[in-house]
This record gives sequence, C-alpha cells and structure tokens, in this order.
Amino acid sequence: MESTLKADSGTSLSLLERLFHLKENQTTVRQELLAGLTTFMTMGYVVVVNPRILSEAGMPVEGVLFATCISAAIATLIMGLWANYPIALAPGMSLNAYFTYSIVIGRGVPWQTALGVVFLSGLVFLLLTLTNIREQIVNGIPDCLKHGTAAGIGVFIAFVGFRNAKIIVANPATFVGLGKISDPQVLLAALGVILIAILMVRRIGSAILVGIVAITLIGIPLGLSHWPAQLFSLPHPSGTLFKLDLRAATKLGLAELIFVFFFVDLFDNVGTLVGVCEQGGFLRDGKLPRASRALLADAIGTMVGALSGTSTVTSYIESAAGVAAGARTGLGNIMIAGLFGAAMFCAPLVAAIPAYATAPALILVGALMCGSVAKVRWEDFSEAVPAFLTLVATPLTFSIATGLSLGLLSFTFLKLFTGKHREISPLIWVLSVLFLLRYIFLGSE
Repeated sequence: MESTLKADSGTSLSLLERLFHLKENQTTVRQELLAGLTTFMTMGYVVVVNPRILSEAGMPVEGVLFATCISAAIATLIMGLWANYPIALAPGMSLNAYFTYSIVIGRGVPWQTALGVVFLSGLVFLLLTLTNIREQIVNGIPDCLKHGTAAGIGVFIAFVGFRNAKIIVANPATFVGLGKISDPQVLLAALGVILIAILMVRRIGSAILVGIVAITLIGIPLGLSHWPAQLFSLPHPSGTLFKLDLRAATKLGLAELIFVFFFVDLFDNVGTLVGVCEQGGFLRDGKLPRASRALLADAIGTMVGALSGTSTVTSYIESAAGVAAGARTGLGNIMIAGLFGAAMFCAPLVAAIPAYATAPALILVGALMCGSVAKVRWEDFSEAVPAFLTLVATPLTFSIATGLSLGLLSFTFLKLFTGKHREISPLIWVLSVLFLLRYIFLGSE
C-alpha cells in the first residue's frame, strides 16, 4: 500500500513537472500554490464588487456572481495550463463601470444587448489572437515602454492600495491628501505594510498571504472585520445565463461600442501582461514567449463571461502579488481557478476580507514593480520621456491603456522629430495612428 502511494505521488509530481517545468523555473509545488492563494486573496474582491456594479445596470446579483466566478476560473485555467504564466483573469473593473454607467445607464442600451456587444468584442480578440496580430503588438512595444509600463502599474497598484486603506483620500483643494491617521483602518493597514515588509526582508515566501490573514484577524475583535454570517450559498445563474442579445448587438449603431470594448481591453490587457511579466522576469529579449497562448485566455474568458452574464474579462494587475510571492509558472492558476469555483458557493467568506487587509499587499507589490525604472536608458531623452510619461500617466489617469497610449505616442513623435525615425517599426506607426484615432474618435468618452 505504501509503495503504491509513493508511486502515485511520484507520478503526480512527474505530471506537474511536464506541464509546468517547475525545476526549470526554480520553483516548487508548495511555492506555486501559496503564490496562487496570495493572488486570489488580493483580487477576491472582484467576486463582490463586480456583481454590485453590474447590478446597477439592472442585472441580477446572483447571476452576475456566478458569471464572474465561472469566467474568471475558465480564463485563469487557460492561462495556467496553456500559456504556463501565473497571471489570473477576471471581469475588469474599469470595463464593468463602462458597461454599466456609459452603455446601459448613459445610452439606455439594455444590458442583454450590452452583453452581446461584449461577446462580439471577445470574438474580435479571438480572431486577432489566432492570426498572431495581438502577439505582434505585445512583442513590438519598445523596451522603454515595457519598463515604464511595469513601473507605472507598480505606482498604480500602490495608489489603489493607499486608497483602499484610506491612507490617501480625496481632497477638494489638492485632489488627494493624507487620510485621518487616527482611523483604526488606517492604522491596521499601516501595521500590515510594516508586517509584510519585515517578512519580505526576512525572505518569508508567504509574507503577503500571512500579512493579509493577520490583519483581517486583528480587525475582528476591533469590530473592523467580521466572521461571515454563513459560509456557503448556492449559485443562481439563471438570471443572466445565455441572456445576451446578439441580434441587437450586431446593429450598425453599436459598432462604436464594440470598438471601445475591444480597444480598451486590448491595451489594458497588453499593459498588464507586459508589466507583470517584466516583474516576473518572463520576457526574453524584450519579447513574451507564448504570447498568443496568454492572449487566448482573455478572449475565451470574455466570450464565456458574456454568455454567462458579465462584462469583459482581462488580466489582473493583482497577479503581481503572486509573482512577488514566488509564482513562476501556471501551477498556481489551478489554485486560483479552484478558489473562484469555490467562491460561487462561499461568497460570504470572500466578502469577509476587508479592503484595508489587502491594501498593504498592493502597496508593497507596487514598490517591487518600480524597480523596472532602473532599466530605462535615462541618458537618452527619446527613451526616457516616453517611459516617464507612461509611468506617471498610468496612475494619474487611473488607466493602464491611457498610460501606454501617451507613452507610445510620445515615443513616435520624439523619434520622428529627432532624426531617429528608423527606430519606429511599422507596428508602432500603426499603433500610433490607432491611438490618435482613439483620442479623436473617442474623446468624449
């Protein structure tokens, strides 16, 4: 019996090694699974927040919860098993807000039709991925923009963390300002930053996860966090499952909306992939191996999401938390997908993790990602300025796509007017024209 168990264990490990190349990537099963758990802990809020936002469009909360979890689980599995990258996917926060407030509420488009628009945009993603056009876009971005994007996402993540912790709050005079230091949530978040930083300095692999759990538990006796009233609740997908209206979505008047979903998600996803993969050291000579496989995940995820009842699925910048915790392969994605599947039944437990407990993780991951700025050739202003604009514009506009677009346009203009036009590839010319069209055509969005 014992020899049989050892044989089964050896077979399982051998299968995992063949699928994920753990030794080649200098990682272990335990490290990958802990990192996957860390990623889920930092992005688990999507299970609660996404249904709340889409419910304002008139969509049933229970149906959106199911759609959120199933689309995230499928897309994350594809990313892990097919592309072997530790990047999790779920319905994007900025895109669900555009879905609700701009399309459904702002333009009066029924949410069923809006889901059809999302499905068609996902179909466009899929076709461009199968023809390798999206891979060429990822690999064709100049190195200075890749480094600037990684650092920009780092500052963006840190800003979100500071905001969630209420360390940074809105200020009518200066836009942002320091929060109330005496606020217990602010103090706990600050304690979390110190705790996780100490553990990271001591090279504790699960530092981020330990910090999130510790701060959540400390908040319970203080009345700032709470045990969930119940651990399980059955999913109810019928309210949104297969409710999309493709016939209405194919109307010519909705072509602009399809273009918006396609455009914003394309560059948000590209920016996230480049930034997280830069942080994890996955790029090779400035290019992302298996890029088409990685991009296939969000295309299929978006189509599954539209069919089940949610807005566009995209890569999550919170995946950087898992990379910081040691994720180097797609093995942890199995853990993340499983947790999303379980979240369909355990939504109250996921909701019990407060924002101030995950905020310290985001702040410190942001600090790690800012190391990419050291790779920018600062002595060359035609490289430095685009990297800087990308870095600064990403958090200030709250948009990865905007940061990348401004950086790329400045790269094109600087190279063109400083006699370095030969450094502008045909792809960069095409992207520059598309970005210009974006600001002209979508300037009112």
